[in-house]
Amino acid sequence: MRKVVRRFRSLPIRSRLALLVAAAVAFAVAAVAVTCWFIVQGKLYDQLDADLQEGAKPQELGDVQLLLRACPQAPQTPQADKASALRAHNSVYLQLVDADGRSCVSANSEGTVEITDADQNVIKSAAPGQGTFRNGTDANGNAVRVLTVPLLISQGPGAPPALYPDTALVVAVPLKNTQSTLNDLALILLLVSGVGVVGAGAAGLAVARAGLRPIDRLTEAVERVARTEDLSIRIPVEEDSEDEVARLSHSFNSMTSALANSHELQQQLIADAGHELRTPLTSLRTNIELLTRSEETGRPIPPADRKALLASVKAQMTELAALIGDLQELSRSEGQQGERVQVISLRDTVEAALRRARLRGPELTIATDLQPWYVRAEPSALERAIVNILDNAVKFSPEGGTIEVGLSEGALTVRDHGPGIPADELPHVFDRFWRSPSARALPGSGLGLSIVARTIQQAGGEVTLARAEGGGTVATVRLPGAPTAPPEVP
Repeated sequence: MRKVVRRFRSLPIRSRLALLVAAAVAFAVAAVAVTCWFIVQGKLYDQLDADLQEGAKPQELGDVQLLLRACPQAPQTPQADKASALRAHNSVYLQLVDADGRSCVSANSEGTVEITDADQNVIKSAAPGQGTFRNGTDANGNAVRVLTVPLLISQGPGAPPALYPDTALVVAVPLKNTQSTLNDLALILLLVSGVGVVGAGAAGLAVARAGLRPIDRLTEAVERVARTEDLSIRIPVEEDSEDEVARLSHSFNSMTSALANSHELQQQLIADAGHELRTPLTSLRTNIELLTRSEETGRPIPPADRKALLASVKAQMTELAALIGDLQELSRSEGQQGERVQVISLRDTVEAALRRARLRGPELTIATDLQPWYVRAEPSALERAIVNILDNAVKFSPEGGTIEVGLSEGALTVRDHGPGIPADELPHVFDRFWRSPSARALPGSGLGLSIVARTIQQAGGEVTLARAEGGGTVATVRLPGAPTAPPEVP
């Protein structure tokens, strides 16, 4: 059985569908054919039983006594006048059975029916109207339908018939024609069933081919993508179609589109990262070559110049380390961050970020107005994002300037009083490696605001940058949450 199941599963899906359809139709046709055959058989037997009951009418006493006196008697050797013998139609078996099991055959009977215990039991019951129908055989082995009833004697017009003691009347008809009809019907039903099953299998195969044609196109598209790595392939889908195949095609198109976008972003990230890494690496190589050449040639570099070179090397290494850290942060998957998401106090996170920001701009004044607010986010990632926003404010604030930080009803605002961002540059501030032309001389990798945007979006919020009234820039972060901690948070 397991081998059959494994072999069935190894077949193509269209072949399995065709076999399943054929099997279902075969079962249905077989059930209908068998039911039809039994219904026809029942109707034919009902007709035979009705004929037998018509032939089992009460008999004349004289005819019965005459037949019993001549018993035993063969049907073709009558001992009495046929006009006065038990009457019977053509091709009808008619005989009497007494309590001793003797069979007295009428002169008009088609033949002799084999007597069984069921016939003897009818004599014992001796109740009017209580007879038994059965299938039996005659003396020559031919199949017959038999009715055995207690013998009733007619007592004249208007008088009810009376039971004749210890005697039963046996009436039978041949089953040859009925069985022939049933055999012909069985053959016809078998042929029709076979044609139906074959037709159903062919129809199932055609339907499977037509229904699986979109799946074939999808399979070809997937194989082509795997072979050529061409993510621009799309499967045509009818706009008004909403079946499972259309949904699968839409999902495939969405998947390839997302993969293409991801691949494009990866290529762009690699290109941008290479471009950004080239500048500090080139500067590092130049400075190191100068120091190496000084050692090789024995020409010492003046102490002031040497100190400046080493400071430049240190600054460039710091810039490289920051750039690599930002790239690592961007490469972290959403699934990895999702594992560390928890309910945290946004006010506490902002205060921790402010402590770090004050160390980077000790000459600045940072005014705060923070209200309680609890959010679901990854703690270290959210703190890093807020630190990046504060670092930008510190970087662009004038010496001795003021930074205003507020938190109210889930909206965190950070405003500086620096030069501000030109209106035409605002749409690009969250792009990776984008830096304002006026800020290219300042330290930074151009990834800080990209990290901020991704972190806030993963926490279900949004971040915006806008020009502030009176000059400067205001950054606004909105995060969903609540002013009070949930029960599980102390």
